[in-house]
Amino acid sequence: MSNIKNILLASHGTIGARAAEQKVFEMCVSNIHITHLLVVPELWKNMVGTDWLNNSSTHKRFCDYLETELGREIDQHIERIHGQLEHLGVSSTHTVVLGDPKKCLIGACKQSTFDLVVMGSPRPKELLGLRSRMVTNLVTNQLATPFLVIPHPNA
Repeated sequence: MSNIKNILLASHGTIGARAAEQKVFEMCVSNIHITHLLVVPELWKNMVGTDWLNNSSTHKRFCDYLETELGREIDQHIERIHGQLEHLGVSSTHTVVLGDPKKCLIGACKQSTFDLVVMGSPRPKELLGLRSRMVTNLVTNQLATPFLVIPHPNA
């Protein structure tokens, strides 16, 4: 564990992702760097309300509102993680990307060298909420970086 100096934390703030965050916080020691990857799933770019908005000005207001709210939630999530890491005396960078979570994770690991990737497991099917699709055969087959999947706390 002492040779781990650069961790990629894949987190978007759900309960399962927060379990991964907590594990990373527990792993933090001096001389470690955390890269926080937040992937905004592509589904958001198509959520424009055209099925119920009937004019362009209402459509634009809705798009602006949605973008503002999503941006606010992302900023709060990053501030929360950054604040915790700063409190622990750990350096961090935060990256937000739009796309397919699996492909974005693989791409991030190809762009930089990490000693470990930490992510949460999908939420149990019986629980309501976002069900991450990050832990898949594509990821396990293409990710050259060791990774740690933290069990969902309600599993």
